[in-house]
Amino acid sequence: MTKKALTRTDFNFKGQKSVYHGKVRDVYDINDDLLVMVATDRISAFDVILPKGIPYKGQVLNQIAAKFLDATTDICPNWKLATPDPMVTVGLKCEGFRVEMIIRGILTGSAWRDYKNGVREICGVMLPEGMRENERFPEPIITPTTKANEGHDLNISREEIIAQGIVSAEDYEEMERYTHQLFARGQEIAARQGLILVDTKYEFGKRDGKVYLIDEIHTPDSSRYFYADGYEEKFAKGEPQRQLSKEFVRQWLIERGFMNEPGQQMPEITDEYADSVSERYIELYEHITGEPFQKVSADDDIAARIERNVSTFLANR
Repeated sequence: MTKKALTRTDFNFKGQKSVYHGKVRDVYDINDDLLVMVATDRISAFDVILPKGIPYKGQVLNQIAAKFLDATTDICPNWKLATPDPMVTVGLKCEGFRVEMIIRGILTGSAWRDYKNGVREICGVMLPEGMRENERFPEPIITPTTKANEGHDLNISREEIIAQGIVSAEDYEEMERYTHQLFARGQEIAARQGLILVDTKYEFGKRDGKVYLIDEIHTPDSSRYFYADGYEEKFAKGEPQRQLSKEFVRQWLIERGFMNEPGQQMPEITDEYADSVSERYIELYEHITGEPFQKVSADDDIAARIERNVSTFLANR
């Protein structure tokens, strides 16, 4: 029998103003003051939600993010107040900036694809000539994106962000400084686990005139990790690196002819495949945190447990 997975929520908490159902998270607004962020077991790839949930995925992502938010409070304030349930973070509601701060330590992924095609400037950042795939940048680079009206993320430069008034120069400089410091901390923690934090993204918001770090950080959904062992040898030989991210799900879909392009059919997600992805996520958790993963009881009615835990937390605030 396959394990249970939470793929949809429909809570009505005391003081609830609204709910936003994202690709993998459901966010409940409490009195325009707090956010209850539920990390569901939904999984997305190529901008589409897969038809079956992945058991324990929400718990994995929520607990990794909580751990890294707690490990960076000395660098900048963040939105997290508590994790009343393994799949839930409750925090301060902030006015989010319409910019994602993507920081890259190594030339790979979409940046490498652009570079290979002759691009030498990404988001206003000039790249050195003669770089190879998976080569470290002399210094990490920030390549921000902004949300367009139709919802796609678009590359944008620091200068354009400030000139268009998307973020003030002062706030952007603070976000930039925090991004470099958070990435350095993430790299230090990863190195202790035999990993390289390759690239990641941060989101920031503002509350009472102060810039806060919001959303998840350093999870395998928002970041790319390489195994440090073998990195130099593989780079020297031009071989693919061993990765720790959800890239394996994308590869599985590609092998079955699905990249969410017109006419393509989503392959069947069997219970066995969903359980195998679940095991990979648990493996990611243990590698990234260096701690054993404690599964919450599989006999639970997950939604009822979350409702009980969150309601108790809100009642006691």
